[in-house]
Amino acid sequence: MSPTAAKDHRADRRPPDRPRADRPYGAPHGAATAAHPAGADDPHGVETGVRPHAVDGAAAGADDPRVVDADVTGAVRGVLAGLLAERVTAAEAVDPLFARDLAARVARFTEDGGKFTRSRLVWWGQRACAGSAPPAPHAALRIGAALELIQTCALVHDDVMDAAPLRRGRPALHADVAAQYARAAGPGSARLGQAAAILAGDLALAWADDVVADTELTPDTARRVRELWSTMRMEMVAGQYLDAHGEATSARSLARAIRAACLKSALYSVERPLALGAALAGADPLTTRALCSAGRCVGLAFQLRDDLLDVFGDPRRTGKPAGGDLRTGKPTYLAAVARARAEAAGDRHALTVLRDTLGRADASDTELDAVREVFTATGARHTVEVKIGRLVAQGLRHLDAAPLEPHAGQRLTALLRSAAAPPPTGSPDAGDAGGTTDPAADSAVPVSLLLAATDEGARR
Repeated sequence: MSPTAAKDHRADRRPPDRPRADRPYGAPHGAATAAHPAGADDPHGVETGVRPHAVDGAAAGADDPRVVDADVTGAVRGVLAGLLAERVTAAEAVDPLFARDLAARVARFTEDGGKFTRSRLVWWGQRACAGSAPPAPHAALRIGAALELIQTCALVHDDVMDAAPLRRGRPALHADVAAQYARAAGPGSARLGQAAAILAGDLALAWADDVVADTELTPDTARRVRELWSTMRMEMVAGQYLDAHGEATSARSLARAIRAACLKSALYSVERPLALGAALAGADPLTTRALCSAGRCVGLAFQLRDDLLDVFGDPRRTGKPAGGDLRTGKPTYLAAVARARAEAAGDRHALTVLRDTLGRADASDTELDAVREVFTATGARHTVEVKIGRLVAQGLRHLDAAPLEPHAGQRLTALLRSAAAPPPTGSPDAGDAGGTTDPAADSAVPVSLLLAATDEGARR
């Protein structure tokens, strides 16, 4: 039930002092791997491995918008590092084991995270609305850092619900803890890992809320930010539940698939971060609505791209085994379109393949390949690709209608365009989308109906 593209791809750049990609999230530099953990039987003897960083607010140039513009991700990382160091220190004072096993893992998972797209959307949303003198540059970095923490919550919980062994090419947090205690806890290590991941996600959410609550804002801006934050959290949980409900009940209608995608990704991943940036800038209602409309379109395209990558992506690029959504029976729009087309064409073979394979955790690679063939042969893959292009184009039209600062508006346009972009031509994930190339075939659900699922949220 990932709310991010391809299980949240690894960041394009990693500062030199970042941990190696093969090191478990909770392990310090030089520590043993999860498979052979040092001190597994004496957890109190292992250091947290959290390095000291610049304290919150002291990151170089954090209050100079022009400096942040040059490296938004780096600026957010600087603020985030200070916030996390403070909280891990506080956790150590509560209990060393808790700090090592949970707090340090949350910190490392967040710092080593994906592309920081949400925090960049907050920044450029504020800059585009406020121009050269944003009223709260450091606040935008703090809100961005809080979004990275709530993303940690979503991903860690998501991996437990999906029983996903990998995240970003490494053991998922629950799997990492289970491996650490395999000798000490025996068969109970898996349950301990799941419990630890649930608690780690809760801790990340609590820290995210603390960061937002402690951010200095004017009373009116603080009210708008709190309202958006509260709404976003509710939408994220609702989307995850609809996803889980659809898997358990095999409810795979087009309308249900789009509703879940809107709640778990379109709003949470793109629209709400843009709205938060607009709120920090004190943007007027018309400008805010234009940004929200753009975010809603691109956010849905973002999730549809994620669905494609899960099925057709290369694990070397996505950081997770391909076909996870197929084995869990995730009620994606891609699967719903394939089923609808097969039913309309009376394609019994395609319907049998979908019925017998979707939702089977033990499905073989050959059976998953058969589902991929159905997605291609029915034109579902092509339909989703076309839908992504139309959603992005419509989103950019909404953005063009807003009175944005030119340079920041261009940066925001580029960021939105890249959010749902396909892999580079010639990459392992690229290739023939298959299916019909007739534009008239793209008729499963009109774009206007796809977007209707979030109109209510945009009006809030």
